[in-house]
Amino acid sequence: MTYTRAIGIACGAIIDRIVRALALSRIHPNVLTFLGLVINIVAAFLFAAGSFRAAGLVVIGAGLFDMVDGRVARETNRVTRFGGFFDSVLDRYSDLALFMGLLVYYASINRFFYIVLTAIVMTGSVMVSYTRARAECTIPKCKVGFLERPERVVLIILGALADRMAPVLWVIAILSNLTVIHRMIYTWQETRRLEEAQLRAVPTPPESHAPSPAPPYA
Repeated sequence: MTYTRAIGIACGAIIDRIVRALALSRIHPNVLTFLGLVINIVAAFLFAAGSFRAAGLVVIGAGLFDMVDGRVARETNRVTRFGGFFDSVLDRYSDLALFMGLLVYYASINRFFYIVLTAIVMTGSVMVSYTRARAECTIPKCKVGFLERPERVVLIILGALADRMAPVLWVIAILSNLTVIHRMIYTWQETRRLEEAQLRAVPTPPESHAPSPAPPYA
């Protein structure tokens, strides 16, 4: 067994125990989702204060709630349509809160360029989610592209713990917007495929064998 496999099994066992404990406590999964948002807001304040490493540790704690809320919902048979919607909305607020913290920090040290870069990152992050949600109103699935929320969170944690947020912002800015473009192209291809399939499925009217009407007399 490899070290990474052993670490994965150990972490999985710890998360399973946490899920079982939370399930026994009867805490509602939506409460866990909300607590994840609150913890991310704390991390945002730490980012705004320039305490990047502390913020990174707090984001790790918030990520734990992101991992367990859905599993607790399944464990306690509380999976609902609203729960999925609520989780998605609060995830967007969590992302934006972290970037707002960075905006405040870069504004406080008069780094205009990084304010603009963070704004681009915020836009790309929101559009990654929006393009998928909007596309899936038209096609069955649009889960393509590399940079979804888990990858963004991991990058933010790594940048914060290493106190090197600038390279991370560049990576997120580029990859998030490439993911948006990828999803737009994929949706265009899928909609064309569906439209062509619908056209092929439309039956052609049978030819009529009735005699043509006689021309009117002059």
